[in-house]
Amino acid sequence: MTNDELIPDNFLGIPEVAPEDADALILPIPLEKTVSYGKGTKNGPRAIITASQQVERYEHELGYEVDNKIKIATLPFVEFKTDDMEEIQKIIKESAKPWTDKFLLSLGGEHSIAPALVKAYQEKYLHPANGGADLSILYLDAHTDMREEWGGTKWSHACAARRIQEGGVENIVWVGVRNTSLSEQPYINQEQVNYGNKYDLKKILNQLGKNVYISFDVDVFDVSTMPATGTPEPGGLTWYQVMEIFEAVTREKNVVGADIAECAPIPTSGFHGYDFLVAKLAFKLIGYKFRKQ
Repeated sequence: MTNDELIPDNFLGIPEVAPEDADALILPIPLEKTVSYGKGTKNGPRAIITASQQVERYEHELGYEVDNKIKIATLPFVEFKTDDMEEIQKIIKESAKPWTDKFLLSLGGEHSIAPALVKAYQEKYLHPANGGADLSILYLDAHTDMREEWGGTKWSHACAARRIQEGGVENIVWVGVRNTSLSEQPYINQEQVNYGNKYDLKKILNQLGKNVYISFDVDVFDVSTMPATGTPEPGGLTWYQVMEIFEAVTREKNVVGADIAECAPIPTSGFHGYDFLVAKLAFKLIGYKFRKQ
């Protein structure tokens, strides 16, 4: 193979695009600091990007190759030289903040990346100087993540939605929940929690505001679909249910940004299907987001 034939080391392996010129940006965040069961989230972003280079870029639902219609750029991996979770939150927020005018899709890493990412978008969409427009969260996760603290820190992946809520974004709609604790219930609007693999899509759309940030933990999938995650749960969503939700929300709402978290590759298996699943998930979300373009 000559140098001219080398695949660029970025999402989808496509020719480089300057971030300033892109429609969609991929931000890899290899964070693994508070995982409480299975490990490996720090390897998620690399595995997803590598797998994405095997994704066929023609999208049959759209009728074109996605990268021919949508400019996609991959940002440098976020680096952490500290174990302090509050400092880590600041690093993530500052990494995201310059790009909130774009569709920023962050690849975790553990789900504790979400509060800082939401905060960056919150400053844009909820700031009075910007008209105080609404911002709501579509939280796809097997867990409610509303604990006050877990494992000795309030910045645990088990506390991500709680930090988002107390940070000022109160409209959170959960989908795919199969595990929650008693202590979380006083802080949760039960009308906005969809348990198991049942949901009312019309109701979800009515509950969400105009501007939506999607926070996606891959354990929202049934464990038989996605076992490569640290806290798997049986009884979750199927691939086609997630596609139905993505298609409807991107059609009806302004999806401003998203994160996909908690992919923990299984290196000893030699099987890359789960990494590919997450890469295709990101690909589909980008395609749906920009299909009107």
